[in-house]
Amino acid sequence: MEDKQIKGHVVVLPYPSQGHINPLLQFAKRLASKGVKATLATTHYTLHSISAPHIGVEPISDGFDQGGFSQVGDVDFYLKSFRVHGSRTLAELVEKFSNSNMPVNCVVYDSFLPWALDVAKQHGIYGAAFFTNSATVCNIFAHIQHDLLALPLDHATMPLVLPGLPPLNSRDLPSFLRFPDSYPAYLAMKLSQYSNLNEADWVFGNTFEELEGKETIGVSEIWPAKLIGPMIPSAYLDERIKGDGGYGSSLWKPLSDECIEWLEPKPSNSVVYVSFGSMVSLSEEQIQEIAWGLKESNMYFLWVVRDTEQRKLPKWFIDYSSRQKGKVVTWCNQLEMLAHRTVGCFVTHCGWNSTLEGLSLGVPMIGIPKWTDQLTDAKFVEEIWEIGVRAEEDEEGVVRKDELMRCLMEVMEGERSKEMKRNAKKWRDSAKRAIDEGGSSDKCINEFVEHLMASYHNFNGHC
Repeated sequence: MEDKQIKGHVVVLPYPSQGHINPLLQFAKRLASKGVKATLATTHYTLHSISAPHIGVEPISDGFDQGGFSQVGDVDFYLKSFRVHGSRTLAELVEKFSNSNMPVNCVVYDSFLPWALDVAKQHGIYGAAFFTNSATVCNIFAHIQHDLLALPLDHATMPLVLPGLPPLNSRDLPSFLRFPDSYPAYLAMKLSQYSNLNEADWVFGNTFEELEGKETIGVSEIWPAKLIGPMIPSAYLDERIKGDGGYGSSLWKPLSDECIEWLEPKPSNSVVYVSFGSMVSLSEEQIQEIAWGLKESNMYFLWVVRDTEQRKLPKWFIDYSSRQKGKVVTWCNQLEMLAHRTVGCFVTHCGWNSTLEGLSLGVPMIGIPKWTDQLTDAKFVEEIWEIGVRAEEDEEGVVRKDELMRCLMEVMEGERSKEMKRNAKKWRDSAKRAIDEGGSSDKCINEFVEHLMASYHNFNGHC
């Protein structure tokens, strides 16, 4: 029978936002490339955005099937609804496959959704947590969840020191931990990732040994993660998955062809690529300062400004950018842009996905972090991996145009630019080694697949 070649059947469940769907969908593709049947379970609202060869896609419900989170806008209410409806519909999905010739033997779930582990255990199958933050950030939150650190973390005078981590000053800490009352629902969601983790059969981290091995070992007793990253399309790393040139998911329409056409005639390493991801909303004052900084730098720039943020741009800027040295778009394929020979710098919010992408493609970065783990990631970009700089905010929390221009000059043309480019290339090569055949991340994925294969014969008499 055809399914005798299948090494297991894994349902992969991401939190339904772009930054979570991408790495979990990429993990599903890695598993499929190794002979595992992989089915992505996602909400009805995000279902239409998924298109990946060899990956099954099935809907589950968050209770807001017409608009997802945007229907409710309240994080706490949404998460409670997702738990109730998601648990029920995930269970129905597992049961549906149990009556087929390819029953599910593992649920790989986004760590934001710990209730999925309960569903897996109720059905007698494996459960594996997938963390989408850096190992460093997971280290900190795990210590808090296990009452080894108390909130708020106020380290204005003395740095925070934890096993495996460099000293972290107040400005380096995830914002929720310094100000736990600022976003209580998000903080609760972050901490809930560890609530039943001791029951998980595997814990996966989207990072790799050379990058964060020490940070992982330092917290291994309470966060025993296997490092399987970077979860980036194979075309940009090892090229072992045929046709894997993109994540296979986009909640917005990218304008990649238009962007590539604009980039093509530019000199190598001359363009500044600017993007603050899918969730960060900058103040109008901050956007205007960036606009002035880009104009006065006189450098080529490609700036992604989402539809919802466009109204904050100065009225003169769109016309200026189209006539002069810049281009503003609502969305694009970030990997394609970072991989293009003309892009020499990445101005980023330092979300973990963007940080991994910049690092894996060898592009020096300017960090303008705004909240949560972005602050910690920016420290590592500048001080630990030495592949960029972190822009300094003023007393009002705004990066001024002069500061942005200083950073642009340092990364693109300054004395340290050559060193940053060398380091960026070093980390790019390291990322490729990790995920390539026999690399540290590849070995961890293979161990998981082998375990699934060994156990699969117990399901419905398959062997």
